[in-house]
Amino acid sequence: MLAELQSLLAACPVDAGRSDYLSAIQEDNCLGKRTVATRKLSSQRLSELYALAPEVLLFRVMRRCWYADRRCHAMLAVLLALARDPLLRITAPPVLRMRPGEELARQQIADALRETVGSRFSDTTLDKIVRNTASSWTQSGHLKGRGRKVRQPVVSTAVTTAYALFLGYLAGARGTAIFESLWARVLDAPIGELTSLARDAKRLGLLDMTQAGGVIDVSFSRLTV
Repeated sequence: MLAELQSLLAACPVDAGRSDYLSAIQEDNCLGKRTVATRKLSSQRLSELYALAPEVLLFRVMRRCWYADRRCHAMLAVLLALARDPLLRITAPPVLRMRPGEELARQQIADALRETVGSRFSDTTLDKIVRNTASSWTQSGHLKGRGRKVRQPVVSTAVTTAYALFLGYLAGARGTAIFESLWARVLDAPIGELTSLARDAKRLGLLDMTQAGGVIDVSFSRLTV
């Protein structure tokens, strides 16, 4: 729901609260939905995926990054979605392991889902999940194409690096491991490049980082203010 998220955040002030977001969707119809029912459904799904509440740290920090660099919207959206949607998270390894130009094998995603959720979903539901997650990875830029989807590398920036490292930090990663978390791997960049981008993020006031004797320490007190 990248397009919907972009329209919503564009329609609301940078310091909007949850009630402002819901009002923009349901009363002002900023998403251009035809019926009241579809407005409510959109607000529900966006809330489930992105929280839409500044008191939720994941969303508040993402929102700060969102307005810091408008080129990063797709990447920020998928990073936050991965933190909140366990099914999307299950599909990440098969996609991230693909080489540039390699065609997506939907069966690999289905197998990864089955391995984790077992027989919880019917084949019809599982097929729908595979289609939806493939669409999500296409919106993020990791895949391209319609019927035939192939892997392509994404471009990481200082802002997306700061948010990816922040999510890894929240998941418990410290030191160099913070550059190897799932969210860091989503950026499609080697550790050396991510370290350089983290230095840029430090200059932007998005994180603090010290590096001495091969030891890296990253913290986020400035980002969470």
